[in-house]
Amino acid sequence: MDTLLAVRARGIGKSFGDVVALDGIDLDVTQGQIHGLVGPNGAGKTTLLGLLLGLAVADSGRLEILGTPVGRALDAPDGVAGFVDGPGLYPSLTARQNLAALAALRGRDEGASVIGDALDQVGLTDVADDRVRGFSLGMRQRLGLAAALLTKPRLLVLDEPSNGLDPAGKKHVHGVLSRLAADGTSVVLSSHRMDDLEALCSEVTIIATGRVVFTGPLSKLAAENRELDYRLQTSDPEGARRLADATAGITLIDGAMTRQDTGMLVVRALVPALDELVSGLVHAGIAVRELAPVVSPLEAAFLALTEQQEADR
Repeated sequence: MDTLLAVRARGIGKSFGDVVALDGIDLDVTQGQIHGLVGPNGAGKTTLLGLLLGLAVADSGRLEILGTPVGRALDAPDGVAGFVDGPGLYPSLTARQNLAALAALRGRDEGASVIGDALDQVGLTDVADDRVRGFSLGMRQRLGLAAALLTKPRLLVLDEPSNGLDPAGKKHVHGVLSRLAADGTSVVLSSHRMDDLEALCSEVTIIATGRVVFTGPLSKLAAENRELDYRLQTSDPEGARRLADATAGITLIDGAMTRQDTGMLVVRALVPALDELVSGLVHAGIAVRELAPVVSPLEAAFLALTEQQEADR
């Protein structure tokens, strides 16, 4: 196996009775990479994450994790940690007691400083001695991440880690994952939060009906995507509208300005045409105050690819 790959999956198939959950899945995850897993409900994401954690075994294909072939359930190599369908926690214990108990179950005797550091990394120091039964969903997610950090993972597998997170919790989790990747840990995470994936992931894999419909860098996804709608706000809305009308490849949505008070336009274009429009605006002395996609490139591609996959079934 290529030593730079933390995960190498080829032709992975998994069925539950007559239901095909995974149908010939290929997946490569590079060491030190945060890899996003995207797909509609029922696409097979949770099944695939379970295979990576060793909670189940594939019916067909070949799976190698951290250089080790995996062929049996509960056979994931050392260095793999994470959770699927939410972390398993003891509600009657405090956050600190939960981490001590989970470490003991793994045969580890972590000291108070190690447990304290894990809680600090995910921003739970202030509630370390509170019982978990009173925790919000976001706090439980962060505690599950802290539990995974105790193992010093080389591959971290997370299912919807941003569920229930407030802005502060989200900031903590993003910081933890980015630092782990910078230190060489590979992270595979699923999420319905496209903004999280775009902020964190260097590559994404989109799954629909148990099959991979895209895998690769986000930049490639944006380049392959259809035209996007963009919000455009300038210092001269009327002048911007005339330039947009005259620029090849630019379509004004709804004919003109969407909000008269702000002078906001919505234009539809591929990136090269959008670049030409911006260049024209600058040349004309019109300041661009905002230019942003109405729907992110990842979300637009996700919708287009998964809808096409459903249509082809």
